[in-house]
Amino acid sequence: MKTLSLGDYGVFVIYFIIVAAYGYWVYKRKHNADATSKDYFLAEGSLTWWAIGASLIASNISAEQFIGMSSSGFTMGLAISTYEWMAAATLIVVAVFFIPVYLRNKIFTMPQFLHERYNGTVAMIMAIFWLMLYIVVNLMSILYLGALALNAITDYNIYLCIGFLAVFAIIITLGGMKVIGYTDVIQVFVLILGGLVATYLALDLISQQAGVEGITGSLKVLHKEVNDHFHMIFQKDNKHYMDLPGLTVLIGGMWITNLNYWGCNQYITQRALGANLKTARGGILFAAFLKLLMPVIVVLPGIAAYYLYQKGMFQEEMLTAKGVVDPNKAYPSLLNLLPSGLKGLSFAALTAAIVASLAGKANSIATIFTLDIYKKAINPAATDKQLVSLGKISVVVAMFLGVILSLFLGDPLMGEGKSGFQYIQEYTGFVSPGIFAMFILGFFWKKATSNAALFSTIGGFAFSVLFKFLPLWVNLSWLAPFGFSKANDKGVYEIPFLDRMGFVFIICVIGMYVISKIDIAKGVKTNGLEIESSMFKTNRAFTAGALIIVAALVALYSIFW
Repeated sequence: MKTLSLGDYGVFVIYFIIVAAYGYWVYKRKHNADATSKDYFLAEGSLTWWAIGASLIASNISAEQFIGMSSSGFTMGLAISTYEWMAAATLIVVAVFFIPVYLRNKIFTMPQFLHERYNGTVAMIMAIFWLMLYIVVNLMSILYLGALALNAITDYNIYLCIGFLAVFAIIITLGGMKVIGYTDVIQVFVLILGGLVATYLALDLISQQAGVEGITGSLKVLHKEVNDHFHMIFQKDNKHYMDLPGLTVLIGGMWITNLNYWGCNQYITQRALGANLKTARGGILFAAFLKLLMPVIVVLPGIAAYYLYQKGMFQEEMLTAKGVVDPNKAYPSLLNLLPSGLKGLSFAALTAAIVASLAGKANSIATIFTLDIYKKAINPAATDKQLVSLGKISVVVAMFLGVILSLFLGDPLMGEGKSGFQYIQEYTGFVSPGIFAMFILGFFWKKATSNAALFSTIGGFAFSVLFKFLPLWVNLSWLAPFGFSKANDKGVYEIPFLDRMGFVFIICVIGMYVISKIDIAKGVKTNGLEIESSMFKTNRAFTAGALIIVAALVALYSIFW
């Protein structure tokens, strides 16, 4: 039933009061009227390892996971978990190799890194790129998918849901990074608890339907009845191969999308850049452990909903107005079966995930605009007080733009059964390869020049667009035997977007190498970063934790290959 009971509202109001009160307490206790802009935007030196780890997950897990990834679990199964499990491996790489470089060189924002390593032109272009990406793709999609989920549970008008999420997120964001970081601890607790409740409900329904006992019995039924939904690596004849092309998820483009997201993304790295190395690494490792758990919360319910749908449940709830099965309704359909109180808890969990992501994204937008555009290009003499005030205004403006875009573009891009999660991944992938190439060479090859970085920035985007539309002009069937193309329903051989990312990344690296060599031959000087081998050494506790995660990943991929 698409309504909340009085008990559900009670649970949600308690959650809202706790988050708001704790956020206000953090703000009053830790806020300084003379706080610097870095303290406001980055919570410099204030976040503990558990706050960093929780904030990373709270910022990452949102409607695109609860709704979009459950939708993908419904259609393609456990394979979509590769985004979560490969992220765990990626976080270890980021903690060992990326974070030490940022902290040693006192890097606080991604455009600042580009400015110091290359030049102001590269930094400004990418700052504008990131602002557009965060607002047009991320804020818009989180608001729309989040509102879609709340609408499916409460039947409230979708526009009202969008407005509610935007206002709630603004309240959290205006307190600065400290408030976001510490309230995210509550958000993560609520979203995991509420997510596990929804998963338990789905498995309990299966046990009742199949006449088995316990969660273990339900999992056995699922594995037997919908076995095609429990394979991590797709073969070329799988209809979802274009989304997850075989071994690319282990040795190809999946690494690029994850390393760019977790290591070269202001929205994510911002949580760790205000801490010391030990604290930052501890927080990132904690986030990696939580990543192993996420598929249980955001993918398994989708697989369970698929099984139940095949057995006759959700037949009407899953349909759109046009009579099309909409996988995005899988997760909300499960929540609507929860009893009073528990439904309120899961509703709070969903809201927590959405609001935490919106707050983190809005804070990153404000940080980049204020510190990297306004401070550098518009008003270099701006005081910290002015920057903090402008940052708060930027949060409101960014959220307003996100609301407008979600109202006009949300349904055409992500409505009527479309996968919001895949939309976000593909369109972010237009800039990821060039950005990652520019960062990785900027880190570890001191000869990379600013001209080479410009090629990677602009050329990477151009090549991504070219490979997207190339199949319309050129027959790419000759790539099919190698797994790099597959015919769509119109007979056109397309390149899977993860493979496109791999091709573009290789082109960008080669292009940067050649251009840098030419520039150096002309006498161009480069700005290499301060790097020592000792920076990458880890303590025993971190190493042990990392090995446990790697062993778990090997076991998971071996079992569900």
